[in-house]
Amino acid sequence: MNKVILVGNLTRDPELSETGSGVSMCRFSIAVSRDYANADGNRETDFFNITVWRNRAEVCARYLKKGNKVGIVGSIQNRTYDDKDGNKRTVTDIVASEVEFLTPKNAQTDVGGDEEVSTVKREIPKLEEIDDNQLPF
Repeated sequence: MNKVILVGNLTRDPELSETGSGVSMCRFSIAVSRDYANADGNRETDFFNITVWRNRAEVCARYLKKGNKVGIVGSIQNRTYDDKDGNKRTVTDIVASEVEFLTPKNAQTDVGGDEEVSTVKREIPKLEEIDDNQLPF
């Protein structure tokens, strides 16, 4: 079985391209914080390359941007190639079968220097008073 589930933030805007046969492909990377802190008390971060295919790729390219939080379900794939110097390189990709957009539609990402801040406009629902005598229990 080869299955991975990740939740993280995009580190760059998605890049949409097509194969020679016209199949849509979208690539982006996400940063995922580890659950534990190191000896210095800092949480380390892992970076994963994500590949999405076909219609899902077009949707990701249209609606995702750097800083958005996503949930990814997919599989891990290794591929090898020879670089320009003739050295054999291995790359690990996550091929996404599901992509869940976790940043709310009405969230605004403000970029200032090296810091990104996401703000969400939410309305607080107003509660109605309930007469305890009308409850069936």
